[in-house]
Amino acid sequence: MRRRSIGLLSLLILGLGGCAATQDEVSAIQAAEPAAPRSVPQLTHYQALLALHEEWRGVPYRFGGNSKRGIDCSALVALALKDMLGKQLPRTVAEQRRLGKEVPRNELQSGDLLFFKTGSSSRHVGIYLDKDRFLHASTSKGVTVSSLLNPYWAAKYWVAKRLW
Repeated sequence: MRRRSIGLLSLLILGLGGCAATQDEVSAIQAAEPAAPRSVPQLTHYQALLALHEEWRGVPYRFGGNSKRGIDCSALVALALKDMLGKQLPRTVAEQRRLGKEVPRNELQSGDLLFFKTGSSSRHVGIYLDKDRFLHASTSKGVTVSSLLNPYWAAKYWVAKRLW
């Protein structure tokens, strides 16, 4: 076995030597190829949210949850904003509601937080995507995308906040 390994290593070394290019050949190749971008562009909020949705889609709602076994709405928002903005958000809807500046509904942008009054004292939070759609952890569907035009969400809509 050891003899075979040494033989293969020798062949690899010899073979690689034949693939080497001269400095002139390297310069010609580099001149012909476009320069690679110096940095990878940041994902837009929309792209980051779509990626998050792909990763977490269907994970069930669990009050107080913050893992793939179950997650609640404020934990999903905290996770998303940490990924998108590098910001650590408070853990509850009430604390998240105190952050940022209010945004009129007709000026929503991807990444804005949407708050809903779902009961006399219960609140819900999601993240605006685009075209009246938002990402959230639904108690009935788990992590999903819903429409603000849905009669249920339209009636429960409260306020939007922008943190960036």
